[in-house]
Amino acid sequence: MTAPSTAPAPPSRGGRWIQQWDPEDETFWKETGEKVAKRNLLFSVLSEHIGFSIWTMWSVLVLFMGPEYGLTPADKFLLTSMVTLVGAVVRVPYTFAVAIFGGRNWTIISASLLLIPTVAAFAVMKPGTSFDTFLLVGLLAGIGGGNFASSMTNINAFFPLRKKGWALGLNAGGGNIGVPVIQLIALAIIGASGGPRVLLGIYIPLILVAAVLSALFMDNIENVKNDTGAAKDAAKDGHTWIMSFLYIGTFGSFIGYSFAFGQVLQNQFGRTPLEAAYVTFIGPLLGSLIRPVGGALADKYGGAKITLYNYVGMGAATAVLIAASMEKSLGLFTVAFVVLFVLSGLGNGSTFKMIPGIFHTKALAKGLEGEAAAAYGRRLSGASMGLIGAVGALGGVGINLAFRQSFLSYGSGTGAFVAFLAFYAACFGITWAVYLRRTAVQGQARTATEAKPQLNYAEV
Repeated sequence: MTAPSTAPAPPSRGGRWIQQWDPEDETFWKETGEKVAKRNLLFSVLSEHIGFSIWTMWSVLVLFMGPEYGLTPADKFLLTSMVTLVGAVVRVPYTFAVAIFGGRNWTIISASLLLIPTVAAFAVMKPGTSFDTFLLVGLLAGIGGGNFASSMTNINAFFPLRKKGWALGLNAGGGNIGVPVIQLIALAIIGASGGPRVLLGIYIPLILVAAVLSALFMDNIENVKNDTGAAKDAAKDGHTWIMSFLYIGTFGSFIGYSFAFGQVLQNQFGRTPLEAAYVTFIGPLLGSLIRPVGGALADKYGGAKITLYNYVGMGAATAVLIAASMEKSLGLFTVAFVVLFVLSGLGNGSTFKMIPGIFHTKALAKGLEGEAAAAYGRRLSGASMGLIGAVGALGGVGINLAFRQSFLSYGSGTGAFVAFLAFYAACFGITWAVYLRRTAVQGQARTATEAKPQLNYAEV
């Protein structure tokens, strides 16, 4: 291959725009593309990281909110459920935003918007504030969940197919780690007898730093802009919705448990806010760190295979949680919950690796080759990621509502875990039936005279 004739364009007055981008060209990638892509990845991670922290800050704030705030456990689970819901819904417009504004430009805007929920929470966080006010301000924090969708759509365009599992895993993992980081900072503040306003005050300057660095060091890709029709095409594809269901099981679990873990420890095992905070960050931290590993394993062995085995592990961990919950064994419960976090993070990486592979495979089946196939895959996978991320995040809403109902009905989380176990079994069955069994069936169905290209998901 030869390098493209046009290198990335220098910044213009309207922003930093790259006019031509072909990461599948190995010469271009080595000489120009890799350096630019990694620079954008770095600052994308920073902005997404802050976004995740602001989105999940209410998982921490509810630990500060003692009896003097007048909120019941059911109120707190409802509050975190609604925050999660907004974070899921806004992922859809955030996906479109990259095509409308450009990846760099939207990163600046989305990072700056995080000031709104942070300053609002700083203003109302005190005893005597009504639940409705807390709920309204909590809903504002949901916009932090949208940063994931725009960031993943943007970074997907920068990397070649062979590197997407690693790049998307690192981008998402670096964002996900915003959950344990804000929990760790909260632990330090609680231990030092500080209040929630101290926590919020720390993040206001960090938001400004993320916005400024995005403006200085990120780029827009011209051929990604103005392709809003890609989302419509992705929404018409059945695989977008199949992968959305699978992502509910992985990311939905991760974000749902991140919001709920501390509350479960408090309500079921009587932990104090400080005792809960000592533990709650461990699961999200390990789950975030292992996400790139899930992507790398998927690059090597195939995302469908890693995802399938991962659901087996998640089911086993959930079964242990049910037993520990019934026996009221805090030690076993905590260990099993952390393991479930790790597996959810691993599955996050492997499921997202499947997405570009699926659409690239469909491009080949259509008879496309080379850059045409790669461009088709980038276009639809980038658009579908936002939709899949949005639906997947709804799993977090379901988890918090399930815990709320389980505590109202049974006084523990056991009923919720039984429902989660059934859902993981369904995810296992769908992964096998659609992405692994189909490969074998189609391979057997081929004949020497068959002219129509066949979809083969063996490497997805």
